[in-house]
This record gives sequence, C-alpha cells and structure tokens, in this order.
Amino acid sequence: QVHIVESGGGLVQPGGSLRLSCAASGSFVNLNAMGWYRQAPGKTRELVARIFTDDETDYHTSVKGRFTISRDNAEHTVFLQMNSLKLEDTAIYYCYTEDYTGTLKLTSWGQGIQVTVSS
Repeated sequence: QVHIVESGGGLVQPGGSLRLSCAASGSFVNLNAMGWYRQAPGKTRELVARIFTDDETDYHTSVKGRFTISRDNAEHTVFLQMNSLKLEDTAIYYCYTEDYTGTLKLTSWGQGIQVTVSS
C-alpha cells in the first residue's frame, strides 16, 4: 500500500512560480519513477514531468525550460519547481509513483492538488 501526499499548490499570477512537493510512503518493490500528471477542465490527463531512479527526467513539451523536477530518493519525495507560469498551466496536478513487481507495473496516485494561474 502506497500513500501519497501532495502540497504546494495554490493561486498565482501569470509569470509567477510555485513549488509542488510529493511525499510517498509505503512499501516499494522496485520503484522506477515518480512524477506529475495534470488534468485541466475538459481535457485529458497529461504527463507533466517524471524522474527515474537513475535521475533521467522527462518533460511535456509545453513545460520544458520552465518546470524542473527533482527528487530525494531516500525520502521517496519529488518536487516540481514551476516558473514562468502561464494561464494554461491551470489544472489539478497529480503525483504518481511507478513501481514494478517483476514485469507487473504498479502505479499509485495522489489525491491531486489545484494549481490556478490567474490575474
């Protein structure tokens, strides 16, 4: 059982910054990656950023150069530094963990946290 707690969301003006945190607790067999998805009203959920245990990162094209994902492996915590925020970044952000038991992928999700970019 994996428990995920997200924090750091809120309301910010365009051009501003926010830092999201995600702490995962529980038992992992072979944690492969942690990251963030987001879902805006009327849109499908999309991958924002993820970081693998070898520190490789992956970003959605729309956030490259503005968002930075980092992690603390020892604490199973990831951070998403979001700079130069735009109106279109408004969404619910979901933290997730990707674990493997053999070839079986186990994905766990947080409850989601609201990020609103508005003037």
